[in-house]
Amino acid sequence: MIFSGGENGAGGTEAQLMADYARSVLAFDGTVLLEDRSRTTWENITNVIPLIEEVDRIKIVSQPAHALKARAYLRRQRPDLAAKLVRAEDYRVGEWLLVKPLLALYGLWTLRVLESDERTVSS
Repeated sequence: MIFSGGENGAGGTEAQLMADYARSVLAFDGTVLLEDRSRTTWENITNVIPLIEEVDRIKIVSQPAHALKARAYLRRQRPDLAAKLVRAEDYRVGEWLLVKPLLALYGLWTLRVLESDERTVSS
């Protein structure tokens, strides 16, 4: 599993924070790789490409709008790797119930940078 994200403003990185959560809360005990230099979604994709060149499947997991954006960026940067994308469980009923409407609005706002054909969910 690859966690990607640079400095979080609290002296650590987003990648390390997510890896720690996966291990301590979710009891993940598999292989973990960290990409801890990126500061934007575009850089997340750019910086993990060398780590995913030889994989059979690629699953991008994040908040739904962010995951959609990341998948679109992978398609722009490396269509050959984007062909290996598999569907992730972006939406889980009841998750983040009270803030979901705000996240949806924010997600729509951030997706404005995508072309209309990139705003659709596909595998």
